[in-house]
Amino acid sequence: MNFHIKVTLTYKLFLFVVLVISVPVKATTWGFYAHKKINRLAIFTLPVEMIGFYKYNIDYMTEKAVNADRRRYAVKEEAARHYIDIDHYGDSALYKMPRYWKEAVARYSEDTLQAYGIIPWHVNILRYRLTDAMRIKDTQNILRLSADLGHYIADANVPLHTTVNYNGQLTDQYGIHGLWESRLTELFSNEYEFFVGRATYLSNPQLEIWDAITQAHMSLDSVFSLERRVTQKLGEDKKYSFETRGQSTIKVYSSEFSRAYHKSMKGMVERQMRKSIKMVGDFWYTCWVDAGQPDLEQLIDFEFSEEELAERKKELEAWKEETFKKRVHEH
Repeated sequence: MNFHIKVTLTYKLFLFVVLVISVPVKATTWGFYAHKKINRLAIFTLPVEMIGFYKYNIDYMTEKAVNADRRRYAVKEEAARHYIDIDHYGDSALYKMPRYWKEAVARYSEDTLQAYGIIPWHVNILRYRLTDAMRIKDTQNILRLSADLGHYIADANVPLHTTVNYNGQLTDQYGIHGLWESRLTELFSNEYEFFVGRATYLSNPQLEIWDAITQAHMSLDSVFSLERRVTQKLGEDKKYSFETRGQSTIKVYSSEFSRAYHKSMKGMVERQMRKSIKMVGDFWYTCWVDAGQPDLEQLIDFEFSEEELAERKKELEAWKEETFKKRVHEH
């Protein structure tokens, strides 16, 4: 074999490895881009008594919107907090599932709930914690819990976070999770209208998050059926393309396919993002009211400790390492 052929084969092998490792892995969330946007825009729903504090910390609230995802690879219990496979419990579970934790545990056991997701109950736990942090004016935890609460609320509004078939793996539609909540928002969210009005007080936040899950779950049929219809119409050869990002070439859903699917859903992704933004603002505002409406202006000059920054860095490194391992393992 001559030198030219050896070089050519080596290059092709290298390119193949790059492509395989770079194919997007199983998505688990709205995607970093959308989570950051949701948290950031939720700040502008807040009343004047709150908005100064949150706007001062807007970079933190934006960047830390994805901390919960980074913890998935460092904290064993984290994954179950991002979803609920409501269809595991039967066809009528959406309406019969106990809305409160103790009742749900009594019916199904805590192990079962943890196995199939606990997002609605975890949102409620964080709501209590954020209220307490505001009541005692614990600035560090106000910011940390606000960012995390925004993340979980946004996840609860994603239809694919409410089903066992979360990534189309049961219907030969593998990858639909990343398509719906990451690819489409990256391509088309600049076309969305994000004015959602002022945050309002929630008289029963626990039922509010369940209403969000119910509405999201009822959209699932369209999420799957429309993807299949667009695939059949355009054909598999137009479904994917390759894009260069930085120094990597990755396989993605093509712009043509993505736009056709996006259009077929008639604004579903935009509606769910808008709903997420409004609900995040509503929860933050409700926590503040329930905490006695503390003066947040007094807390504006807060800076995180070196220990807190080191902990966040450790979580980020764990996420990066685990993500790489998953890519190599799955592909």
